[in-house]
Amino acid sequence: MICYLTNAKYLGDYRFRVVFSSGEKAELDLKKQLLSAPGVMGELFKKKPSSVRDFYLDPWPTLAWKCGYDIAPEKLYEIALSQKSHSKKKK
Repeated sequence: MICYLTNAKYLGDYRFRVVFSSGEKAELDLKKQLLSAPGVMGELFKKKPSSVRDFYLDPWPTLAWKCGYDIAPEKLYEIALSQKSHSKKKK
């Protein structure tokens, strides 16, 4: 299945609410991904956490930041499934 993002909203504390082209919605904790971004991008997110909210959907549409970092929708979907599975195990 090819999925892409139709909407994304920053919720704070490295968390995003995203809507996929399938209509599925997810709240994602992207702290791990953003703080481990390669090179200066990860450093930017660590030193200036407010820069996380400066995202946009690029033409693909991918979750992207002006510093050059992006996370593909397929990866976000994978993260959503993983976090959903993890939260079910906690209950």
